[in-house]
Amino acid sequence: MITTRIDKRFAALKSEGRAAFVSFITAGDPDMKTSLELMKKLPGAGTDVIELGMPFSDPMADGPAIQLSSQRALKAGQTMAKTLDMVREFRKTDEDTPIILMGYYNPIYVYPANKFLNDALNAGVDGLIIVDLPPETDDELCLPARDVGINFIRLATPTTDEKRLPAVLKNASGFLYYVSIAGITGTAAPDPGMVHKAVAAIKQRTDLPVAVGFGVKTRQQVREIAKGADGVVVGSAIVSAIADSLDSKGFATSETVARPLALVKELSGGVFDILEG
Repeated sequence: MITTRIDKRFAALKSEGRAAFVSFITAGDPDMKTSLELMKKLPGAGTDVIELGMPFSDPMADGPAIQLSSQRALKAGQTMAKTLDMVREFRKTDEDTPIILMGYYNPIYVYPANKFLNDALNAGVDGLIIVDLPPETDDELCLPARDVGINFIRLATPTTDEKRLPAVLKNASGFLYYVSIAGITGTAAPDPGMVHKAVAAIKQRTDLPVAVGFGVKTRQQVREIAKGADGVVVGSAIVSAIADSLDSKGFATSETVARPLALVKELSGGVFDILEG
């Protein structure tokens, strides 16, 4: 098995005794130039792993904030090729920060898939989260991705029972993404106690790191979840900060990079609060 940037990053953070802070943004939101500038500055603001959303016209598992971000990106002309170009540009100045592409299978299927994997690997992509490809379809993308050295990250939810979990874990790599609440993204707050219990149960079945996301919006939530997880993912809150910075026509302003970066700096502090006691 090829050791990826994701593997190295989680191993390094484990030795430091803290969880990873994972930031999600949608590629091309509100435009490619602004999105790339923000992406390049995320590590300096405290991001350990970047999740880059692949814009799609029907993101059914996402909440309103991320759905709107996808619409803005598509309206601005974002394509899969441009998303991979963003990764390629990012890699010119950052060879270490792991990048995960997150989204739906349709844009990959029409790319098509084999060419996508080759182009993604060459651009510097480390992992994939494809929310609408269940384990039963692993031959479609999961196994080919693993064969070329791209982690395929699986989702587990509060409804993933002991019977289903082995299938979810079978070909997963990089880390497991635990969805802390049932439903769509950004619509409720996670219960740290329930999350810790679920993560502990999962970790009895796998050596993979477990990162927790959905509904995380405050530094306190980050801190509490990080006490029992290997990573904390924030998406809707960051994407909402981007949306709130736009002008009346939906275009970027002087705050469109600064505002989400300030939020990332604040929230990512939660993973360090534990080290300070």
